[in-house]
Amino acid sequence: MKSDKIQIERKFFLFTLKENPRGRFLRITEDVNGRRDTIIVPAPGLEGFKKILDEMVKASTELPAKGQ
Repeated sequence: MKSDKIQIERKFFLFTLKENPRGRFLRITEDVNGRRDTIIVPAPGLEGFKKILDEMVKASTELPAKGQ
């Protein structure tokens, strides 16, 4: 249905929105030098997933770095 990718440091992340008889889902694949790990998030859970991700992004900029 839709896919996009991003490279962060030496990792590639592939986001693929797909659909099967059970419904829509987002597949997130991390590829590091040919080694792949994947998680699947059912479409009904995407809003909750995004909410937590947004909170983590916010925390990463607000919390002091380790050693400071």
